[in-house]
Amino acid sequence: MNKRRRTIFVVTLLAALHLFVIFPGFFAPYDYSAQERELPFAPPSPLHFVDAAGDFHSRPFVYSWKERPDSRGAYEEDRTQMFKVRLFAMGSPYVVVGPWTSRLHLFGVAAPGRIFLFGTDDFGRDEFSRMLYGGRISLFAGLLGAAVALFAGSALGVVSGYYGKWVDAVVMRLVELFLALPWLYLLFAVRAVLPLRIKTTDAFLLLVGVVGLVGWARPARLLRGIVLSAKERNFVLAARAMGASDLHILRRHVLPQTYGTMLTIAALLVPQFILAEVTLSFLGLGVGEPMPSWGNLLAELQKYSVLTSYWWMYLPAIALVVLFLAYQWTSAKLQEKVAVVNT
Repeated sequence: MNKRRRTIFVVTLLAALHLFVIFPGFFAPYDYSAQERELPFAPPSPLHFVDAAGDFHSRPFVYSWKERPDSRGAYEEDRTQMFKVRLFAMGSPYVVVGPWTSRLHLFGVAAPGRIFLFGTDDFGRDEFSRMLYGGRISLFAGLLGAAVALFAGSALGVVSGYYGKWVDAVVMRLVELFLALPWLYLLFAVRAVLPLRIKTTDAFLLLVGVVGLVGWARPARLLRGIVLSAKERNFVLAARAMGASDLHILRRHVLPQTYGTMLTIAALLVPQFILAEVTLSFLGLGVGEPMPSWGNLLAELQKYSVLTSYWWMYLPAIALVVLFLAYQWTSAKLQEKVAVVNT
């Protein structure tokens, strides 16, 4: 696979991952809180095309799980009844946007059948559905946190680099202070002074705000250097000599030179801030149950029995690795493009 095809594949993968988590209700067959208490830690449901009698079916189907009579906690397929997988099936209601709700899901099976592509957790909740809903929390925490950090860092970096003097001195001392702070421990400290139980939306906004405000320093320093170089270019000096205002020079001549670097910084910050949310939720300091995030999904692995017996509980970690590698590839490509433009 050549570089162009790899780039297209990675960009398509990133777009698909974000599309899945923007509309989790449509792609998830069940609600994230729906429980099947009689099926705790059920393994992923295999898709079949050939039934027990040896007949081939063009549409995939699944069998129900039943507990083995001779082994508690172990399951086997109940082959007395099969449930065909249907596309665009009706299921539990979910919110699409605002007051608009829908019951249409990408796939599903007729009741009383159940399809668990990624198995279930200890409450019998579908892990695939919870991964999609949890991805919405984790990815949007990273995206919004990066947006806050980039906005604050860009504003302070541009002002510092363009006006210089005491403004530059004050902003750079703040940058050095925030770069020296261990941001993860700062997050722990901020979360520790707040009540243990807070609303999910409040916890989410707290994570986004704190992560974004802590991470503004590095973008500010990088953009300050670009602005320091850009404001000494001949065309900027000519525009200033012709009486152009500072706002006009910034908007038309200086800021366009920072866009490529800002995109690269964003591609680097998003996975870092996703990891911050995952870490806090993993430790029980972020978004709490029953709302899923990839952090509290992975928190199940703190139990030794889960860690050693149920391999499908590792799937959120695999999704994180794939996401981080995709962002890493994208940031590397953006850096190459920025280097070519600057030369």
